[in-house]
Amino acid sequence: MSTHVIADTATLTGRSMRHIFRSADTIITTAVTPIALMLLFVYVFGGALRQSTGAENYVNYLLPGILLIAIASGIAYTAFRLFTDLQGGIFERFHSMPIGRSSVLWAHVITSLVANMITLAIIFAVGFAMGFRTDAGPLAWLAAIGILLLFTLALTWLAIVAGLSAKTVDGASAFSYPLIFLPFISSAFVPTDTMPAPVRWFAENQPVTSIVNTIQALFAGDPVGGEIWAALAWCIGILVVAYALAMAAYRKRIR
Repeated sequence: MSTHVIADTATLTGRSMRHIFRSADTIITTAVTPIALMLLFVYVFGGALRQSTGAENYVNYLLPGILLIAIASGIAYTAFRLFTDLQGGIFERFHSMPIGRSSVLWAHVITSLVANMITLAIIFAVGFAMGFRTDAGPLAWLAAIGILLLFTLALTWLAIVAGLSAKTVDGASAFSYPLIFLPFISSAFVPTDTMPAPVRWFAENQPVTSIVNTIQALFAGDPVGGEIWAALAWCIGILVVAYALAMAAYRKRIR
């Protein structure tokens, strides 16, 4: 991006972030459901699930999947905010001003990244309070956070597509429901080898499983093997496709 576009993006991001901090309940709401699920699965189902996973500390096993659910929940608000801007005529006003056109989208993307990282920090804090412990060193932490950021960025561009294409405010955020459900059919809660064959095949060949397995290994201090490359391939692939679709939808809306 040019210096002009970067400056415009920073200004518009500041506007979006002020909206976030004025209504902090958005971040709290996004964090509540994943935290409730973590409490439910650890303190209600944890005894039985610990046997099937073989994990001494089920919070350690569960936390990566909870983080992905939080991201999938959080990006629904990105689609909602973008749709609201479109319906309120904000886009038309911005486009009548001498600002970079792509800055409008990038402001929503950066706001999504910041808001989701705050949500993840809250969930990490609750996880530590519930007994989450890790042998990860600084590099492993950086790798885990990097994958979470990349996953958030990829899903955020999907949210941009939804926000630009939706006809109603409910439609703008409804796209996130299947994404929230994906971790439940993955290795996030139990190993995939405990599942029936067709479900196991799906679980082992969808993006959440490789991402969860990678983050679990990083936090445990174990070798990540080829899982990390599969996780990166999924994230980058989704990002590239979603970005292309978002820019096509954006050009269609503003021409």
